[in-house]
Amino acid sequence: MPENHQDLELKAVDEKYLDQFNDLLTYVFQITESDIEESGFENKREMIRSKKPILELSKVFGFFDGDQLISQIAIYPCEVNIHGRLYKMGGVTGVGTYPEYMNHGLMRRLIHKALVTMREDGQWISYLYPYNIPFYRRKGWEIMSDKLTFKLRDTQLPKNVAVPGVVERLAVDHPDVYTVYDEFARKNHGAMIRNAFHWEEYWRFENKEERTAAVYYDKSGNPTGVLFYWVAEEVFHIKEMFYLDQEARNGLWNFVAAHFSMVYWVKGDIYKNEPLAFLLDDAQITEEITPYYMARIVDVRKFLQRFPFEYTPAPFHFEVTDAAAPWNNGIFGIRIDEDQTVEVSDAPIGGKIQLDIQTLTCMMMNYRRPSYLARIERLEADAKTLQTLETALPKMEAYFSDYF
Repeated sequence: MPENHQDLELKAVDEKYLDQFNDLLTYVFQITESDIEESGFENKREMIRSKKPILELSKVFGFFDGDQLISQIAIYPCEVNIHGRLYKMGGVTGVGTYPEYMNHGLMRRLIHKALVTMREDGQWISYLYPYNIPFYRRKGWEIMSDKLTFKLRDTQLPKNVAVPGVVERLAVDHPDVYTVYDEFARKNHGAMIRNAFHWEEYWRFENKEERTAAVYYDKSGNPTGVLFYWVAEEVFHIKEMFYLDQEARNGLWNFVAAHFSMVYWVKGDIYKNEPLAFLLDDAQITEEITPYYMARIVDVRKFLQRFPFEYTPAPFHFEVTDAAAPWNNGIFGIRIDEDQTVEVSDAPIGGKIQLDIQTLTCMMMNYRRPSYLARIERLEADAKTLQTLETALPKMEAYFSDYF
């Protein structure tokens, strides 16, 4: 290692560094051969080859000590639904530094490079999976969604509800699965719009061949709900369930309940603030809520100009602080017309809302409401301005089930 870390070179990471890219990830996250095999890969070499498209599709930057990659960050290009508007999103992934190079400010510089790059590419918002929430909070990201893990006995399964449609068991990559998810994602705030590569990444660290899709079809034969599942050791495992209406939801739970004689437990995940217990006759089940993904507004002005505010006649302005992205520091005046056209200016019009970039992101993603954030002193505003803001912000909670 150089005596002066300034001798390290920051540059783009291309395909010739694929092995080093994955070696660094494997070391930092302690991925074992057992982990690789459980994911359906035969060996580490196969897993490394599977990650090659990430380097081809993403923008990856790293610090090099000579020709050795020692710190890295990747920006994974995505598209997400923000309250009904599609935004280009920069997914931050592949983050890691070898321990002997820690505490030299390398990751701070890489994150700044990533933010500048996302801004240049029109990615006004960024998502990431946080292995260290305090670290990413300091860099401007904030929690945007939770994962609810549940466990219930076979005797606690919901009662059968008569539905006019049917469920079919299909391969997880059946075209009808993609059709349902695409419509679902376009209706649900926060969700990823998946192309073929995103679907590959969705299954990358699971044994896809051992999973099944249960697809609900309404009486007209239209697919309206999907359940990814597997059964092992008398447990019915639900990876994900998404549906377009309550009929499809009931039809899929009827399918789960039809396994009553085969399983003792049903375990699964929900990626929205929708506790399952409330929907069951016997609500005494085990539910565990954990933070799942974090988000960060990359460019406040551009993000707000596209944001679908609800109409409110009173203007207001944000006073934002952002330690990692200086272009976000300042005043952003908001005026919303009846046709929901948003005018963003530098003028301190209307009431003032003072907050940092983390809190702004959390609020715009509707992870927490303005009044709550004011109550815990994450933002400052008078009562009238808070009420205006409550009216102006959509109320749908974020759904995000991907992992990258």
